[in-house]
Amino acid sequence: MQAMVIALTIAGLACLAYGLSVMLVWSGTGFFSVWFALGAVLLGGAWAVHAGWWSASPLALRRLVLGIAAVAVAVCAVTQGLALSCFGAQGDDDLDYVIVLGALVRDNGPSTTLRFRLDRAIEYLNANPRTRCIVSGGQGPNEPTSEAEAMRDYLVENGIDPARVQTEPDSSNTIENICNCKSLLDPATDRVGIITNNFHVFRSLALARKQGYQHVCGISAYSAPWYLPNNLLRETFGISKDFLQGNL
Repeated sequence: MQAMVIALTIAGLACLAYGLSVMLVWSGTGFFSVWFALGAVLLGGAWAVHAGWWSASPLALRRLVLGIAAVAVAVCAVTQGLALSCFGAQGDDDLDYVIVLGALVRDNGPSTTLRFRLDRAIEYLNANPRTRCIVSGGQGPNEPTSEAEAMRDYLVENGIDPARVQTEPDSSNTIENICNCKSLLDPATDRVGIITNNFHVFRSLALARKQGYQHVCGISAYSAPWYLPNNLLRETFGISKDFLQGNL
């Protein structure tokens, strides 16, 4: 039992510390609180084992708790495996359109996560001069302008012809990105690439296919390794939610 107490304590403290590191960069969401909640659960479990509450609990309750934990681990393993399966997506050459999905815009311009997507778009557009680009994202309450406008400005400042860039400034999440962009192209015939960070490609592609994009591929952009656990855990929630809502 002592080994379990130590393992749960170390895991709980690690979750709290990691959640704090994510909070300090402030990505625009409060998802870091999930790490605090997970840390609290693990530390609470350590205390329950140490105090003898776990061994004194009814067998049925212990089995229920372990069953819930096993299901949660299985869901994480499956969803994160799906996300990891598209990490290396490079897309096809000479697409009709690429859609760049929005992310947080700060007062000084695109966030680091969004710049990774935009830099990948610049690389692709320079290599494929016939491809047009749609930048998609609305303005959140903590953003100085719409994500689409900031993204367009960044692309133009980095040498992309403004005539090649269309904006979709009304979306507030990934499913809206995908749906709203349908009015700017023909999802039945156009060859479309979706540019987003590596952890986000699988879900974006699945949403697009469900929305009727017939010729769609993913184009993976870089993401910071330290924040990958946070991003993959967010994808577990995102994939699960979209699956339950019938979006995938």
